Amino acid sequence: MERAEDPIPHRLRVLPSRLVNQVATSANRLVDQALAGPGLRRYHYSLLAALEEFGPASQAALGRRTGIDRSDIVATVNELAERGLVERSPDPDDRRRNVITVTPAGVRQLAELDRLLSGAQDELLAALTRAEREQLIGLLTRVADHHGAPQ
Repeated sequence: MERAEDPIPHRLRVLPSRLVNQVATSANRLVDQALAGPGLRRYHYSLLAALEEFGPASQAALGRRTGIDRSDIVATVNELAERGLVERSPDPDDRRRNVITVTPAGVRQLAELDRLLSGAQDELLAALTRAEREQLIGLLTRVADHHGAPQ
C-alpha cells in the first residue's frame, strides 16, 4: 500500500529534467499567486518589462522580444491599455502598425510587480544561500542558452 510519505525512487530524484519540471511547477504557482493580487499575469509583466527596458515598440517586435504569440500580444496590449498601463499609437513610419509605449502608471505598476516577484523568488529559493542562488541562475542560464531559449 502506498503512502504520501513514501520515498521517491532515487533514479527519479536525480533526473535533472524531472527536478527542473518540479521546480518550474512551484515557480509558476508562486509567480501566478504574486501577480494575482494586482490582477495581472506573466504576459503583462513581460510586456511592461520589455517596454520599460527597451522603449516603445511595435506589437510584432514585442512578440519577438518576449516570445509571446502574436494573437496573445494583441489581447495583452488591449488589457494593459484598458488599465492605462500602456498607450497604443500609430507608427509615424507605417500607419498600418501600432507603437506601444509604457505609461507612467505602467512604470509604477512594473515597480510593484518587481517587488511582488522578488518575494516569490525569495520563497522559491528559500533553501539556498545568496551565493547558491547566483550559481543556480548562472547554471540555468547556460542550459537555456545552450538550447536556444529566448532570454
